[in-house]
Order: sequence, then C-alpha cells, then structure tokens
Amino acid sequence: MSGSITVSNTKEKHPQYVSAVKLMFEDEEISGSVPEICNTKDFYSDLIRAHLKPQTILRGRVSCLLSITPAINNVYRSVHGGAVASIAEIVSIACARTVVAESKELFLGELSISYLSGAQTNAEVLVDGSVVRSGRNLTVVAVEFKLNKTEQLIYTARATFYHMPIAKL
Repeated sequence: MSGSITVSNTKEKHPQYVSAVKLMFEDEEISGSVPEICNTKDFYSDLIRAHLKPQTILRGRVSCLLSITPAINNVYRSVHGGAVASIAEIVSIACARTVVAESKELFLGELSISYLSGAQTNAEVLVDGSVVRSGRNLTVVAVEFKLNKTEQLIYTARATFYHMPIAKL
C-alpha cells in the first residue's frame, strides 16, 4: 500500500485497536494492488453474474441459484457484503423488468439489506425476488436469500426503482 497511515491524536484511542485496524489496511491480501485483468469493462458485473443461475422467471418474480465461491467471499470466508448488494441489485432489476416497460429506464433510488447470517464457500443459496408494488413512476422489489439446503433466511433486501423516460437525443 502506498503512503503511510496517520492516526489522529485522541484521548480515547486504545493501542490494541489502532494496531488491529492498521494491520487490516496494511495486509497485502486485503489492500494489495488490483490485477490488471480486473480493470476491464464490466469485470465485476460479469463476476457476479457468473455465480447466478436463473431458475424461474415469471411476471413479478425471479428466482436464481447462487453458487458461493472464494471469488465473492470476504476474509471470513462468507459472502462479501458488497457481493450480496450486487446480487440483490441484479435480481431486483431483472424482477422489475418483468413488469416495467422497456421504454422506461430504471433508476435505483434505494437499496436496503439486512445481513442475518452468512453463507460459506461451496454453499448454494436460493435468491427469490418479487415485486412488492409497481406503479406509474416507481417499483419496489423484495429479495430473499435462503440457504438451499436448509431454507434458512440469511439476507433480505428491498430495492426501490424510479421509472424515467428514456432520453431522445
């Protein structure tokens, strides 16, 4: 990592916590340089989509099977929170598209996620998206992530999309 870490001088800092946080940012596995292959257009989207297999697509509902691999894990070997958010967004967009006309552009206005548990490497997760409400200007989608083996709910998400007319240039 380039540069050095500066810790502000506060009365309430505890040396053991400061050391742990500094070590986290200096760890090569976490903060090393990004491989050049990762700097290509849509790399992250392609990486996330490669882990999803569509199961069911109906009006207002989309279900996918998510395969957990080390590529989308965090340092604790469970799914990275950013990967959960990306998957929730992709499934929500797909679900919203089943009820919103192609002539409308979707703008993600809000995405909230509850991380209830975790999914470990090699687990399979059923991701179910369903439209909660869709009107003229807005669509709300709920997404549930459940372990395929036990059906334990591990993450929930809610996405709000605003409908915008596609600009004509």
